[in-house]
Amino acid sequence: MNYQHKDLAMGRWSQLSFVEQMANIGSEVERALNWRAKNNPDYAWLAFERSLELIDLTLGSLKGLARLKEVARIREVFVDYFAFDNQYKSTDESFRKYFLNFAFAARRGR
Repeated sequence: MNYQHKDLAMGRWSQLSFVEQMANIGSEVERALNWRAKNNPDYAWLAFERSLELIDLTLGSLKGLARLKEVARIREVFVDYFAFDNQYKSTDESFRKYFLNFAFAARRGR
């Protein structure tokens, strides 16, 4: 696989806490949403792919079933929202609210 985040894929990602991983995913999701709002589909799609890459790295590093289910569900909902028909009726704001909590927690943990 051709990773955008090569250093993270080589093991550094699993050294981050779950909260830090989710905050980083949120940053890529935010970029995808922002580029989409700016009507730049090429950059939006690249950020979308990077966010999926980080989600997949997280899924590969998780051990607890509850977190695994949560991350798998957010992946499913984000893919539906960004690339398909939005059957879950998600919004930009719902993703921002969800990931913002992880960003605050990660900052507080430093």
